[in-house]
Amino acid sequence: MDARVMARTGRGKARRAANGSAAEGAARAGLTARGVIYLLVGVLALQIAFGTGNRQADRGGALAELSDRPFGAVLLWALGLGLVGMALWRLSEALFGAVGKDGHTARKRLPAAARCVFYAFVAYSALAFAAGSGGGGSSDRQSRDITARVLEIPAGRWVVGLAGAGIVAAGVVIGVQALRRTYRRKLKLGGLGPRARRLVDVTGVGGGVARGVVFAAAGAFAVRAAVDYEPDRAKGLDDTLRSFAGTPLGPWLLVCVAAGLVLFGVFSFALARWRRV
Repeated sequence: MDARVMARTGRGKARRAANGSAAEGAARAGLTARGVIYLLVGVLALQIAFGTGNRQADRGGALAELSDRPFGAVLLWALGLGLVGMALWRLSEALFGAVGKDGHTARKRLPAAARCVFYAFVAYSALAFAAGSGGGGSSDRQSRDITARVLEIPAGRWVVGLAGAGIVAAGVVIGVQALRRTYRRKLKLGGLGPRARRLVDVTGVGGGVARGVVFAAAGAFAVRAAVDYEPDRAKGLDDTLRSFAGTPLGPWLLVCVAAGLVLFGVFSFALARWRRV
């Protein structure tokens, strides 16, 4: 057997492994872990809106909240391992392609690679928190520190501004796709009854729109930081959510967005059950 045949055979085995039950289990564990984080962040934001919250509504606050539950350490390790599964699933999509007729195109593989890097960082943060290392600090401080460093480099204002504009665009796309219900293309629709479909649509549309609004707002703050050349203008998830309470609609806008994040958490659980992987 020559080297080319052996290479093709090896790639075929790797692809089958990536598309097999192990990858499916990693994907479903990852989607469940993502749902837990969004659900907790949404609950923390609701508490802030009603004046009863004393934790930040971001990933760090969610991990701290989880650690206070019974068997909190076990839950944190399980969450971290679930996020590792998410990163590995996205890595398999980047290497071997995703589900769908255009899943092997660069247009699908490149975002999968970016998601792999992102979830690898999130998984590391969760596992570090579980191990007692703190998990990287608040999202607000991280956003300000990163923005300050980037603004110091040549053309830093352009880099921050373009990144912020990209996040705004991503938020708009997320919201529009939720309204158009494009998530249905990735679902096992034949396995959903009428009640399950209603659950998926309510949580998918409401949660997706809220998530898109949060992305767009965070991106807008980054653009403002670039224009004003002030790193403190950049906001992490917690500050972005709190900013909604400062609008003319008051805390009720934050209530709506926070409730939407809770819905997105439930939607992630639904994806873990019915998504095609």
